[in-house]
Amino acid sequence: MIDLRSDTVTKPTAGMRRAMAAAEVGDDVYGEDPTVNKLQERAAELLGLEAALFVPSGTMGNQIAVKVHTRPGDEVILEADSHIFNYEMGMMAAFSGVLARPIQTARGVLPLEAVAEAIRSAIYYLSRTGLVCIENTHNRKSGAIYPLEAARELLEFAHSKGLPVHLDGARIFNAAVALGLPARELARGLDSVMFCLSKGLGAPVGSLLLGSRAFIEEARRVRKMLGGGMRQAGVLAAAGLYALEHHIDCLAEDHENARLLAQGLAELGSVQLEPVETNIVIFNLKEMSAAEFAEQMKERGILVHAIGPQRIRLVTHLDVSREQIVKAVAAARELLGRD
Repeated sequence: MIDLRSDTVTKPTAGMRRAMAAAEVGDDVYGEDPTVNKLQERAAELLGLEAALFVPSGTMGNQIAVKVHTRPGDEVILEADSHIFNYEMGMMAAFSGVLARPIQTARGVLPLEAVAEAIRSAIYYLSRTGLVCIENTHNRKSGAIYPLEAARELLEFAHSKGLPVHLDGARIFNAAVALGLPARELARGLDSVMFCLSKGLGAPVGSLLLGSRAFIEEARRVRKMLGGGMRQAGVLAAAGLYALEHHIDCLAEDHENARLLAQGLAELGSVQLEPVETNIVIFNLKEMSAAEFAEQMKERGILVHAIGPQRIRLVTHLDVSREQIVKAVAAARELLGRD
């Protein structure tokens, strides 16, 4: 099977498995796992923030950030199609007692005017605005990159209003590679950042939450509340270290494969393709349901993800070659019956 459902489906490489097997470990709840500590230090160095915390998942990292930055009854400004709002099980309400104030956008970029309008007035009988969240790259917007200048303008504006800004940077390295910039440039000035090791970077488990030392100390307490205090986690951290050292540059190939895939699909008159910037390709089918397309592609040896009645998402990653992309395009052409 050629699996294009997500970049979460990657398997550890042989080198990554060797690193995991050889990892030095300790009890991370006591802060004594040397490999976890090394991973956290390396992540903080790459992103240019003071400290980092290894967590089991990106959702946990995001929700820890929401909890630390807010208090019950607050509102969180975010994009309407964001991961935090759509795919994290209403956890901001269930765990932190806060409400989402979503803003609909075309490509995931929050307009300053809309953010200004969404910020609550400082009147005692209104909810308080406690946090602004952005996503880079944006999952449901075909891996769209949050423009650097737009992010910095939003950050400056939010800070002028006394609001912290959290970045769901699950795929921040995809954005950095596509822009030809170090990831620290995309994280500069942000109050907290989360990025995933288990997506395009190819590790089996784990994400990093980053911020100031004071923020991370409080985040460590919240991680424990959520049951995220792992013990000899160095076996997992070793995979993350390997990914950071060996797989960031591989993302450029994923982007090239996504462009190749998009070019092939664009030749078919029966699909409406969204802009492709990184490793995610999303399109709408004009004459077939997404469920039928996914089933028919599966019969042809291709796994795809239906994300709406006629909307399909394809994601390129470490375990998909250029040759397999060509095969996937050929299968779509055969199924949809047009050149």
